[in-house]
Amino acid sequence: MGSRQSDARASRDSSSSSSSSGARRRDSDSEMDYAEMLAYLMRSGQIRLISSGPELDLGGLDSDDDDSFIECCPEADLNPDTRAIDASDLKQQMLFKAGMNHSGVVPGVTPVSNMLSKRAIGKCCGLGTFSRGDRSLVSKSFLPNTMRTVAQFSTKAFCGNYSKDGSVFLSGCQDQSLRLYDTTSGKFQKFKEIKARNVGWSILDTAFSPDGNYLIYSSWSEYIHLCNVRGDFQTHSALDMEPGDGHFCPFSVQFSSNNKEILAGANDGFLYIFDREINKRTMRIDAHEDDINSVRFADETSQILFSGGDDGLCKVWDRRMLSDTLCEPVGTMAGHTDGITCVDSKGDGRHLITNSKDQSIKLWDLRFFSPPSAVSNCRKAVAGQHWDYRWQQVPRRSKRKNFIDGDTSLLTYKGHGVLHTCIRCHFSPAFTTDQKYIYCGCATGGVIIYDVLTGKIVRKLDGHRACVRDVSWHPYENNIVSSSWDGSHGLWEFKRDGLRDWEHDDFHESEESSDDSECDEDIFHDVRRSRRLRTRNPRP
Repeated sequence: MGSRQSDARASRDSSSSSSSSGARRRDSDSEMDYAEMLAYLMRSGQIRLISSGPELDLGGLDSDDDDSFIECCPEADLNPDTRAIDASDLKQQMLFKAGMNHSGVVPGVTPVSNMLSKRAIGKCCGLGTFSRGDRSLVSKSFLPNTMRTVAQFSTKAFCGNYSKDGSVFLSGCQDQSLRLYDTTSGKFQKFKEIKARNVGWSILDTAFSPDGNYLIYSSWSEYIHLCNVRGDFQTHSALDMEPGDGHFCPFSVQFSSNNKEILAGANDGFLYIFDREINKRTMRIDAHEDDINSVRFADETSQILFSGGDDGLCKVWDRRMLSDTLCEPVGTMAGHTDGITCVDSKGDGRHLITNSKDQSIKLWDLRFFSPPSAVSNCRKAVAGQHWDYRWQQVPRRSKRKNFIDGDTSLLTYKGHGVLHTCIRCHFSPAFTTDQKYIYCGCATGGVIIYDVLTGKIVRKLDGHRACVRDVSWHPYENNIVSSSWDGSHGLWEFKRDGLRDWEHDDFHESEESSDDSECDEDIFHDVRRSRRLRTRNPRP
């Protein structure tokens, strides 16, 4: 999460040839040292900044014209390079499941009413139920487009995620409180509130156990805390990660699929594995050169795991080959030009995505690791970053198409802003969408939904007044919850009247999107409505 400037400063100092230039650089270095110290104190919760006048200008620490800053107004890539994903078997698999041809077109759009009739008489592939492809085809026309606030707080909302079955929603806020909501009735009914312990700055990550009976949370503390979700008993256990010296924070935590272990990635660059059966941290792996911001298991086996950090690298590890003395990754994904804020797995043991401070998401295939030259190029690019995403605006150079030689990613997605905090990204659920979308929060207060295969934005949802840090799509229902620094959780649902609310003048639809829109209208107009509904909501 932090900045890495010491090596860059040393290099600049050693190359200074004139005393005046050296003096200017030393002054700049001193300012950057103060900024880094301020960042550390803010992150650890030891100080708070309260504005009582003009905002503190921290944007001028770098005098390079290339590092001039722009307002965070993310620009979508209207022509993503899809050559790699077009040649991948992932595209063919997704098109086949959706009943599309190789061009991504459904041969003959079937209205929803006809699909419902076929399902009723058992003519669907699922013999009375919609297949994943059917559900994916239908959900395309009913993506969430309207937000209503389901919870409002006086402090920032950092975390928000559904349980595996979608029956419970977990909220983690800067007020040091965890709140649990029952969502089975379609409403958010709070049934439990937990006061977090050992919190510095804020609760930074949360996770449900696979069975939904427990949750864990982390903050600036050497402990990860474990709590029960339901029941008359109360569990609130501190799990000691036994880190080294210095201030410590597990930025990312996750349960293994068998519930026996907890995986964590921390600010010291180490991976931690805690064994719940013996109640002890069993492994500490030196994984990254800088903060680890995100960790994930690749699939249900929990044998392959991913870690992404501020060194810009995503590393792949085999749990069966790890020990305190053996800590080599089986492969590395290199292609970002700045630190990674989030990693998410598709769950198929093969594909993953990474979100980065370079204002992009990348899709990766585990069968194509990056060569050593790409890893070296990535390190150089990250070392050349002289801005801090927590309080500065995006450098102009980040708007360019920066390509790392040796980048093996399948596709790059641009159009969202990554500022202020480690913004999350995820694959959409398999049940309702067949994972055909990637969705993420945005520093401008929105939620962005990308098409996995085209790299283009299919929904741009604006509704918050501040950065959206976390997003969670219900595993079985068509809604998304966004967690924002404006202190709210927003529930995004589909409403016919709000179909065009997400469209903006600066949003350019692709030809494919236009075709989809026509298909959507055909689907809507073929659904018969009662006279009462026609009178209440006449079609435009």
